[in-house]
Amino acid sequence: MNVVISNKEGARDPEGETILRDLVHRSGFDDVTGIRAGKYLRVEVHASDEEAAEKLVKKVCDDLRIYNPAAHSIIVEAGRLPA
Repeated sequence: MNVVISNKEGARDPEGETILRDLVHRSGFDDVTGIRAGKYLRVEVHASDEEAAEKLVKKVCDDLRIYNPAAHSIIVEAGRLPA
């Protein structure tokens, strides 16, 4: 399962702002107008089907406070991205 954690829309993203300002713009890529930073987790689970796997991973993320629901949004989806 893939988990993407990002700052909610409208919330400041200091990490993304720093990357944009101090790396991208200073390197001359002025046409880049925004960068949002986030976290990506690849979680392997044993489940009876894809829906059960998604529910389990969402529950783990919620119950263990892997993200802050007041500040972050989370996407949990099946599939594999290239390593």
